Amino acid sequence: MRSFHSGLTAMLIVAAAAQAVVVGAAQAADDPLAPLGLGARPVLPTPTPVTETLWGVEITDRHRGFESLSPPVVAWMKDEGGYTRRVLDAIGPLAELRQRVAAFTASFGLVKDYASEGGRGFYLERRPGSDNFDLMVRDGAGAHALVDMTALRAAAGDRPMAINYFLASPDGNRVAVGISEGGSEAASLSVYDTASGRRIGGPIDRAQFGPTSWSADSATLYFIRLKALEPSDAPTEKYRDPMLQFWSQGTAPVALYGSKANRGPKFGPDETPVLLASPDPAAKVALLLSQNGVQNEIKAWTAPVSAIGRADAHWTRLLDRADGVTTSDMRGSTLFLLSHKGAPTFQVLQVEAGAPLSSATVLVRARPDRVIESLHAASDALYVTTLDGVYSHLLRIPTGSTTIEEIALPMRGHIAEFFADPRQPGATFSLENMITPTTTYHFDPAAKSFTDLHLGTAGAFDPAAFTVSDLKARAHDGAEVPFSVVQPRDPSGPRTMIIEAYGSYGISELADFSGRRAVAMKEGISYGVCHVRGGGELGEAWRLGGKDSHKPNTWRDLIACADDAVARGLTTPDRLFIIGGSAGGITMGRAMEERPKLFAGVLDMVPAANTLRSEFSPNGPDNIPEFGTITSKQGFANLYEMDSVVHVRKGTAYPAILISTGLNDPRVAPWIPAKFAASLIEAGGPNPVLLRVDTQAGHGMGSTRAQGDLLAADSIAFVFWRAGRPGWRPQAR
Repeated sequence: MRSFHSGLTAMLIVAAAAQAVVVGAAQAADDPLAPLGLGARPVLPTPTPVTETLWGVEITDRHRGFESLSPPVVAWMKDEGGYTRRVLDAIGPLAELRQRVAAFTASFGLVKDYASEGGRGFYLERRPGSDNFDLMVRDGAGAHALVDMTALRAAAGDRPMAINYFLASPDGNRVAVGISEGGSEAASLSVYDTASGRRIGGPIDRAQFGPTSWSADSATLYFIRLKALEPSDAPTEKYRDPMLQFWSQGTAPVALYGSKANRGPKFGPDETPVLLASPDPAAKVALLLSQNGVQNEIKAWTAPVSAIGRADAHWTRLLDRADGVTTSDMRGSTLFLLSHKGAPTFQVLQVEAGAPLSSATVLVRARPDRVIESLHAASDALYVTTLDGVYSHLLRIPTGSTTIEEIALPMRGHIAEFFADPRQPGATFSLENMITPTTTYHFDPAAKSFTDLHLGTAGAFDPAAFTVSDLKARAHDGAEVPFSVVQPRDPSGPRTMIIEAYGSYGISELADFSGRRAVAMKEGISYGVCHVRGGGELGEAWRLGGKDSHKPNTWRDLIACADDAVARGLTTPDRLFIIGGSAGGITMGRAMEERPKLFAGVLDMVPAANTLRSEFSPNGPDNIPEFGTITSKQGFANLYEMDSVVHVRKGTAYPAILISTGLNDPRVAPWIPAKFAASLIEAGGPNPVLLRVDTQAGHGMGSTRAQGDLLAADSIAFVFWRAGRPGWRPQAR
């Protein structure tokens, strides 16, 4: 999700202070693990209740004023963050745990986003011990940093900064790079010369969504630019009316397509224009896509490559959203499309440039035993990745053929990233699983062999110490929910366990490696991933099974996995925790509200906890395709059922909860987690409610390694405290 705002007044100090003392006393009396000697928490701002009747249902929003993020609200959030910091810092072993977490993550060298252009490799790398990902260039002379984030941060007073994206030109001589500060993702776009490392263009502001492609001759960059906001604009205007611009070096960017352009296809204010110009000189057409907020399905038009920048360019409609196409690639005059129309596990279509979709042929058919995940055109073949549960398979269809070859992968795992180029043979991809760190391989089709590119550095982690079990949990309606569990190879009875779940946008939680998850496992925690409906693990029907009126399946699938873990003897309710974030916050909040006694605690990271109000945030319009709108009766009913804030009930013994937010979050506005925390505090339950606030972070993208390590250590310490591990109870010293 992307970002959020509204107005607030003063605080009634005495009344709120009395309430804070009472809540603190209740926790001390009823919670045997309550912090000792830390005093009362900060005073809640005076509620500013707003009562509305929506579709016949009366809703009182007690903390509507939080949406302004006015100075008193932000001050309270910072005070709450300070209180949470005091509580967690009062856990005696936390200081040493932080050191262990930092040492472990520093032992890894991580690489992501590999691409090859003009005989050079480009990728982001966080080298062992580094706090940041740098943009690296690798050629025959070795590898070096083209954009050194440590140096950039030092020049900016060491403020957290990150590379949001990069896109190398087809000849490899230039790279477009987006850099933002403080986790805001509000990137400025610059162009760097690969040979000299100099910035030769930019920075250009309002470039959060970045470049879509270069022209085949590497002379022109196409990128998406947000509009300049006026002081009078509503918060929801932030991401509306984006424009596709083209930028030739030495000139100013020029607006090309979008809702405010006077050329090309018509776009609505919530549609983002995306131009895909193939690097292949043999390509006859370019694709112009319409992305409707977060909706997976695209609209698309084609036009001759030579006409792209002309005002009189004629764009021919190729796709409507009803065609169910979610991604595409191109080689020469052939387009490849991934579609779920009539194919709930997806199929690959092939159509010639300029021809109607009705002339497309099915190149790879849908099968019930696999989900087609992605497609990538190289000069020698079309490469297609598929899923069998949470594990990847790789298919190859040679150019000019319809024969499908399956290529055995070097290990069982998930292909997390994939790069192919229609001008080059073969493919490069990263492969990992839940207990094996990422390896980047290149596949040589002539030799039919894989080469480890030796990118990155494996840390001090022994996969042989752990085992992965692929289980099934029985949901409330009889559905079988995939449930991946990692635990020590020789577990001894029930253990402290964390179960992760997400469940929106068709995003799949797959067999990926996480260094910080590995830290938790090394500390003695078993880990599960519940592949709930709303995700894409089992295809389009699985996604729709956790969407709109079916959204309750998402959190009830998580409940099913939790019940299954207890029934198998893997854990017990007093040692069972759940974790999720962003849209996964819907899953966390509603699961703990429906089954509060099932969990010892909840790690609710930047949660989308107030769905009835989300569409009034900056990121709200973009997310209507996924979650709906209160302007329809059914949409309201769906959003009401998802809303964690509106379902908080006074006096209920909800599990302990650690809620996180970043004040610069562009996806889930900070007022949303704050409203959820305030509602739970007011409810007066016996267990702790902690709001963790990072003033120099956003949604998590762009955080430094140190910021991530601190959050991981805090989360593990919270789990050990609430699981009753001796010595981990917070106590003033």
